[in-house]
Amino acid sequence: MDQNSSSRNCTVEVLQGSGYSVVFLLGFLVNAAALRAFVAKRDSWTDTHIYMLNLAIADFCLVISLPFRIYDAFYCLPNTYLCTVLIYIHFANMYASIGTLTAISVQRYLAVRFPMQSRLWKKKKETAFAVCLVLWVFLLTMCVVFRKENYPDNLWKCYDRCKNRPLSLKVIVLLVVLGFFVPLLVVIFCSSRIICILAKVEDKADEKKNTVNIVTANMIGFIMCYTPIHVAFLVNYNNDVPKNWMSIDLPEHTYLLVSEWIASTNCCFDSISYYFLLKGFYSVRKPCLSKLHL
Repeated sequence: MDQNSSSRNCTVEVLQGSGYSVVFLLGFLVNAAALRAFVAKRDSWTDTHIYMLNLAIADFCLVISLPFRIYDAFYCLPNTYLCTVLIYIHFANMYASIGTLTAISVQRYLAVRFPMQSRLWKKKKETAFAVCLVLWVFLLTMCVVFRKENYPDNLWKCYDRCKNRPLSLKVIVLLVVLGFFVPLLVVIFCSSRIICILAKVEDKADEKKNTVNIVTANMIGFIMCYTPIHVAFLVNYNNDVPKNWMSIDLPEHTYLLVSEWIASTNCCFDSISYYFLLKGFYSVRKPCLSKLHL
């Protein structure tokens, strides 16, 4: 697919451009505020702050790449290797968010399930930093290994693959199973166990209720934001594409575009929700768990 062909088939996507504009404005404000807050309190960081900072960095990197997508929706970027880079920035940061959210779920579950051991562990910050570093190294390695998957020859438009050239099966398996399904199971397990454990706490009813509500909301948000796009990956891979795919709008392709937008909205809510979780979770954990018999 050459650059001229891309230009001839360029169409203005007003809804897509408007939708990503909203995500960009809101995401930029909340993530910039979150990063500023983390830097201001760097002297009192805990392992949870490190995870949340990593989450904010991943979300912010995604947000600052959105102006290219907004421009492409209205004016169409040519199919060049810049598109390849932008696609990998978008998805690497999305999976960095998924990985960090999973790590936060595990970390807070261990803090509730084993409160004494958690308090005595002296290398929590080093562990959190190592987890975040390994996550980024793994994602960057995957981007390099599978870089040819999104080379310009496979793209119909800058952010759109040719509909008759789906991602390879090994990439689909990696994204859906390792990138989403395993983290999903971990998040559901940890969140469910936290809710069950806190249900046994007798004191601090208001704080306990607030924390349970936030943990539940985070779990539901994770499911709602990231499930559609991975369903779309599977649907598009197994779909039989007609020969005239260049001249028609396929429903499954429209679903993929919508699900990508839904996934991107998570960057707007992470900083807000986890700020309240950090505030509420530890206010109920410290005074109450000493009376909890596990």
